[in-house]
Amino acid sequence: MASNPPAAPGAAALRVDDLHVAFHEGTREVRVLDGLAFQLSPGEIGCLLGASGCGKTTALRTIAGFVRPDRGSVHIGNRCVASPRAWIEPEQRGVGVVFQDYALFPHLDVTANVAFGLRALPAAERPARVAAMLELVGLPAIGSRFPHELSGGQQQRVALARALAPAPAILLLDEPFSNLDPDLRERLALDLREILKRHGTTALLVTHDQYEAFALADRVGVMDAGCIEQWDTPYRLYHQPATRQVADFVGLGAFLPGRLEHRDGNTFVHLELGTLPIHARTDQAIAGATANLQGEVTVLLRPDDVVHDDGSPMQAEVVRKAFRGAQFLYTLRLASGQTLLALVPSHHNHAVGERIGVRFDADHIVTFSPESGEQASGG
Repeated sequence: MASNPPAAPGAAALRVDDLHVAFHEGTREVRVLDGLAFQLSPGEIGCLLGASGCGKTTALRTIAGFVRPDRGSVHIGNRCVASPRAWIEPEQRGVGVVFQDYALFPHLDVTANVAFGLRALPAAERPARVAAMLELVGLPAIGSRFPHELSGGQQQRVALARALAPAPAILLLDEPFSNLDPDLRERLALDLREILKRHGTTALLVTHDQYEAFALADRVGVMDAGCIEQWDTPYRLYHQPATRQVADFVGLGAFLPGRLEHRDGNTFVHLELGTLPIHARTDQAIAGATANLQGEVTVLLRPDDVVHDDGSPMQAEVVRKAFRGAQFLYTLRLASGQTLLALVPSHHNHAVGERIGVRFDADHIVTFSPESGEQASGG
């Protein structure tokens, strides 16, 4: 069973540096990866998140060894496994892959599927390894069943057991939940995270679904046009997006015009809804000083930043509502015509066209430059 030497203390388990990949369609060059760079520490779970065509699947295939890079490199542990001058075949990289369609062998039972990658292990040791993997994924009693006898969630777990059986240095997961019902995806993502953490596996997921990414990953890279816009924790991606592109893609939100002012050592943003202070908090590593920032900005407001309050003098008209069980997601129109979103407990059932009171409940504010879309400040 192919494996990599363990990474040196403090070294990354996976490192991707300045990765470039282009395909050719006739005489036209299509650049798919354009300077992709990130790294994962041992035992860390990462995710490449983005819309179709952003390059995330090509990145995964390059790391796995199915695509050769034009420039840049991939290191797994202490080895360079891919660069324009160095190349290690996929089966020698110590990488496990869970594909979108699970790719289980239909003519083999579960035991034989999981054992398939254990040919380098002595035959006498294989049954114990298979049993341990099925126990790890919570399916200890289905070894004699065939894939068609399993649910989608069970097939996904068997595919995971098969990928983990050879003890790969890196586990790659290609949209592993896309064939499952939406209600099942987030639960299985949490289950998978628990399994990987218990097993100490370094893993990289690619997906277009932010809820899967947030449930599973320690760090997420939001991709666009072949590179990463922001590589960060799920919490910071949501609350402190570095660019308007990230803010648009991750979570719901509204963008309101505002004016930034710095006076007497304090920074404020003036909005239609009022004036709010911007202040750095010790539990948030705010990037960039705000001392010299003045002028017009665009302010990001998440639905959880806006609170329905019957006692507030600020009124907004309900123009759309979506029932979400415990909450309504209201789209609200201010007097200026600007719209914002608010999550409201579902016992506050207001009609479209009704005016309701709103106020802020935001412990930090993120603003963007109206011209560039780059983050101007956060607090």
